[in-house]
Amino acid sequence: MIGLIIIGDEILSGRRQDKHLAKAIELLAERGMAVSWARYVGDDPDRITADLRHALDSGDVVFSFGGIGATPDDHTRACAGRALGAELALHPEARELILARCRQLAEAEGKPFEPDSADTQRRLQMGCFPQGASIIPNPYNQIPGFSLLGRVHFVPGFPVMAWPMMAWVLDTLHADLHGRGRLAEKAVVVHGAIESVLTPLMVEIETRFAPVKVFSLPSVDHPVHGRHIELGVKGAPDQVEAAFSEMLAGLSSLGASISPILVQKDG
Repeated sequence: MIGLIIIGDEILSGRRQDKHLAKAIELLAERGMAVSWARYVGDDPDRITADLRHALDSGDVVFSFGGIGATPDDHTRACAGRALGAELALHPEARELILARCRQLAEAEGKPFEPDSADTQRRLQMGCFPQGASIIPNPYNQIPGFSLLGRVHFVPGFPVMAWPMMAWVLDTLHADLHGRGRLAEKAVVVHGAIESVLTPLMVEIETRFAPVKVFSLPSVDHPVHGRHIELGVKGAPDQVEAAFSEMLAGLSSLGASISPILVQKDG
């Protein structure tokens, strides 16, 4: 399974709108993969640590967005260390990348590069990861993210950095998972329907065609269809067709009024 942890008070307060979930869904879908779960958490070290401990213990591939900088509200690196039970240490490769970035910035400003300056030492804190971490390259400014256990990945909160870093992880570390989450969906509009009447059919379809899932999306005031339910099935492409045919037969036996196929997609 693929999980997401999106960190930051600014998301929960509404000061910024989260864009990571939608983009992660897009990046995964392009590779035949899908999000299984997502969590939002504020800048609370205890809560972050608990969520990261769950991620590390879950066996899932997890992407954590945000909180890996070096300001007082950036807790993710320390929380990851506590969750893993590992001390933070300056990663040798991260050190070289950060020093190269600091040198580049100094040259751009026409200033001498001072590796021992307080500012450089603060920036080096961004390369302090739990021992055993591997780095994730950052094409935007070379300040890396990191991975733990080869499957829990930490990237910045800035989309311009986070999204290409996530794509790199998916293509470099998890290419073997591409295509495993590919799903198909087929659905119809059932006019004037009541969910309680359709529930036995839904239960029967899920029981007979597991792990195919049935979904029901009711609407009471649609401008075209009025009160209706969008009823469908989703799952592996080779399983959906039989489940959908059986669903149509069940709707026919109930005397339901339906529109032609509303959803028919693979992704």
